[in-house]
Amino acid sequence: MPAPPWLLAEATFSEVRAAAYEVAVLPLGATEPHNTHLPYATDTLESQAIGRAVCEQAHALGAKVVLLPSIPYGTETNMRHLPLAMNLQPTTLFAVLKDLVESLVGSGIRKVLILNSHGGNDLKPFLREMSGNTPAQLFLCDWFRMVGDRYEELFDAPEDHAGEMETSLGLAFFPEFVVRDSEGNLRADDGAVQSTRFAAVNEKWVSITRPWHLLTKQTGSGNPHAATAQKGQQVMDLIVERLAPFLLELSNAELDKTFPFKP
Repeated sequence: MPAPPWLLAEATFSEVRAAAYEVAVLPLGATEPHNTHLPYATDTLESQAIGRAVCEQAHALGAKVVLLPSIPYGTETNMRHLPLAMNLQPTTLFAVLKDLVESLVGSGIRKVLILNSHGGNDLKPFLREMSGNTPAQLFLCDWFRMVGDRYEELFDAPEDHAGEMETSLGLAFFPEFVVRDSEGNLRADDGAVQSTRFAAVNEKWVSITRPWHLLTKQTGSGNPHAATAQKGQQVMDLIVERLAPFLLELSNAELDKTFPFKP
């Protein structure tokens, strides 16, 4: 059975050579603990599942899109005290992304969407650094931010890491890696977090890099126990509904002097 033409990891040289890709989607994950019920690869698995669903729909709509393999490492400086949280310093991550963008440009692709699945990957500075230094037009989607306006109607409680939304995606798209106890309950705590001693930080008027080993009990921030596979599918449907048409628009857009603005 031939591979989908939009899936680079499974495509052959002859298939890629015959394609006329306009847009590349680069999924970016991480390798880090996610409470005691989700795997270290959670962010990477999410990026793969979302990338596949979005690109499949975008291709069906007519977009000339290619999905690159997910990068399984990200910035983990706030988890440095936790075992095997595999860190790339921000400058290192930027260097890796720069090299990959240059590879895409060398292959004739000048429209790139970075599909980020890890909150520790702060990539807006990368876009600013690359602006004017590459012929590629770069876009960034932190998928977990794009559903914020619908979060409360889909989920019961807020989360920051390994909570209800991420667990729901796990139950829907990689359930074999979600750990339960002998009674079928998630093997996880309630994701409660520690407040700092400063009201300004707790209210988010002032920000810090939070040391995760002090912030959490088992690395989870957000209660996962109301998660369901149905909720995971619902949030996936919302992401696809919003992102696939954008990829079609981007595929069809002309890279003229006023891009991305209207002429």
